Amino acid sequence: MSEGLQQVKDWILKRHEDRADIAPDLDLIENRLIDSLSFVEFVFLLEQLSGRSIEMETLEVDAIRTLDAIADNFFRAEVK
Repeated sequence: MSEGLQQVKDWILKRHEDRADIAPDLDLIENRLIDSLSFVEFVFLLEQLSGRSIEMETLEVDAIRTLDAIADNFFRAEVK
């Protein structure tokens, strides 16, 4: 797990102290680990940690639905 993704996981766990861990394939939205109140703050966190600008209008929810999806879309280096 990349350092950035670990920070994302820690951020979520800090807000849900009833959880000890988050499975990489757990649906973060369906399980209300990311809700409408925290969504903007979460996207801002992703921007900071990934170093990428995220346009809210074009952000696909599936890109942030699981830790695996977040890793694929924001923390894996491109292979050319």
